[in-house]
Order: sequence, then structure tokens, then C-alpha cells
Amino acid sequence: MWKLVAGLGNPGARYDRTRHNMGFMAVDALASRLGVRLDREKNEGLYAETNIGELRIMLVKPLTYMNRSGGCVAACCRNRIVDYSNVLVIVDDVNLPLGRLRLRPGGSDGGHNGLKSVTERLGTSEYPRLRLGVGRQDADQDLADYVLSRFTPEEWPAAEALARTGSEAALCWLQDGIREAMNRYNGSKSGKASTDE
Repeated sequence: MWKLVAGLGNPGARYDRTRHNMGFMAVDALASRLGVRLDREKNEGLYAETNIGELRIMLVKPLTYMNRSGGCVAACCRNRIVDYSNVLVIVDDVNLPLGRLRLRPGGSDGGHNGLKSVTERLGTSEYPRLRLGVGRQDADQDLADYVLSRFTPEEWPAAEALARTGSEAALCWLQDGIREAMNRYNGSKSGKASTDE
């Protein structure tokens, strides 16, 4: 069986360490855990494959920019994944405080253009998504400017920890499924799994 983990972001050095690239950061951390590198280009994305036992895993970072991420994700699914419950999409979320995460089996795009693109190209919103909180202190600040801004030096350690925790949650999803991953990681912060019921 195949599973796909797609981390969304924007390619290029100008977007390194920006809030909108938390999905990229988490997938890079997951690739490191799995001992692979996203160094192949396929379907307009950086791509890697590996196995955990009988499970076949694809990791991808679309290179089409956030608003067009869905084309890459849909192309990676073609001929391999029919059940989109086996697709996990990782994105940033301004509505969660920096360091918090939330995993869901499906739902609305919540105004996130990357999720909107994936939903349009898959033809459904019923696929798991992992939202990584990047916070938003000033509601009057332009949203696009905010998500494309870099983390401050003070915020960066929390962003790195969130990427690691996101990769742990994604690995739990791969191995143990959505419910177990939700129970263990929803609401977690600072690299610790949630102990909430």
C-alpha cells in the first residue's frame, strides 16, 4: 500500500525560513527521520520514496508555489493512491499559536490557498491535513505579508521544534493511522506529544 506525505511551501532561497514554508520544513524533518533526501524532481515537485515494512511511502514538496500545489499532489497520487485518506498534507496555520499543531482527517481549507488547490485537484476535501501553527500577533497586518515573512531569531527555535514535532506526528500517521496520531499530537507543543484524552 502507498501513502503520500506532501509538505506545502514556496520554492527558492527568498522563501527560506518563512512562515508559509512550515510544510516544507516538516517534510524535510520527516525525510531525515526516514533516512532519505528529497532530491529527485517529479510531477513538478521534489520527491523521495522509501518503505516502512510493507508500507510504501512517497514524500513530496511541490515546486509550483503554494497556490498551485494541488497539481503536484494529484499527479503523485495518480496510478498509486485512490483512497485519499492515504494522503497527508502539511501546511502552516496562522490561526494556531506558534508551536501548536492540529491534525484532522478532512474538512474545509480554512482560507488556506494551498489546501484549496489540493482540494480542487483531488476533487474532495476528505484527506488528512496537519496544520502547524505560525501565530499571528497583529490582525491588522496584511496576511500575505505575514505568512511570507521570515521567523524572527527569537521565534526560530520554536519553528524548528514545531517542524520536528510535525514530522513525528506524520510518522505516527504513517505507522498507526489518523486516530492514533490525533490522540497523541493534537495540541502538542515544544516537541512533546499531547497527553490529553
